[in-house]
Amino acid sequence: MRVLVTGGAGYIGSHTAKELSNQGMEPVVYDNLIHGHREACKWGPFIQGELHDLERLRECLREHKIEAVIHFAAYAYVGESMKDPGKYFWNNVEGSLSLIRAMRQESVNLMVFSSSCATYGIPESVPISEAEIQKPINPYGETKLIVERALHWYAQASPLKYAALRYFNAAGADKSGEIGEDHTPETHLIPLAIEAVLGKRDPLKIFGTDYPTRDGTAERDYIHVEDLARAHVSALHHLANGNDSFCCNLGTGNGSTVREVLDELEKIAGKPVPADPAPRREGDPPSLVADPSLAEKLLGWKAENNLSDILQDAYRWHTK
Repeated sequence: MRVLVTGGAGYIGSHTAKELSNQGMEPVVYDNLIHGHREACKWGPFIQGELHDLERLRECLREHKIEAVIHFAAYAYVGESMKDPGKYFWNNVEGSLSLIRAMRQESVNLMVFSSSCATYGIPESVPISEAEIQKPINPYGETKLIVERALHWYAQASPLKYAALRYFNAAGADKSGEIGEDHTPETHLIPLAIEAVLGKRDPLKIFGTDYPTRDGTAERDYIHVEDLARAHVSALHHLANGNDSFCCNLGTGNGSTVREVLDELEKIAGKPVPADPAPRREGDPPSLVADPSLAEKLLGWKAENNLSDILQDAYRWHTK
């Protein structure tokens, strides 16, 4: 199977492209390289292009005989989305609609969509199941929810089948050390903490120490990027085998606070993480932890790595 991976030069996209290749499929990466890295595209053809370029998308789907799409390409900075929502609606929503239009015109009818737990907003109960009402509290989460709804209605009106994977906090690095997490700017806790402990940046800012959690810092469900990659390929197999469209959470089911992440990292690094308290950020819920039972039921998928595994792999990649 030839699979178009939009955003395949990015963090999760590149790991998924590698997993596709490992399972005997050919990933074709489509990326504009605004945030992606050309050197992370090692497992199949690479095309530089924009989602809004309908004709280039159609040509790519046609020339490479694409049979399915895994759609990662999106802007994903929550804080930036609060300041510039138009940028996010233009790229994440209108870009996705252009991709769906190209797929319909070229009769490509399978899509695995990279959604987010940000579609839930501040949940009424934790862990979060798929039955939780989706009430985004930032434009980034809103754009992901809009694309989910668009996919639902396109699937009603056409042969399209889709999986919307709402994952929680992606972290870690490829265990072989080939690829890892490298964002510019970097906003994710684990790489920021590792760079702080390595002396590559100023002390880490802990945004919020007064949350209603066990130690006052925000709680998140950290999931290894390789576990996420496996889930995307499993979802693709599920659709290709004729099963119905679905939405599901991807997480471990276990939450870790910022303080717990730093404590575990200090054990691995053998020294303290320089960190200073800071005010809460707008749009940050106190706790986001997945109920991943539906993914296990539908896909037979379960996260294999815990927080210690994530931190060890990330630390190894960053120190390398």
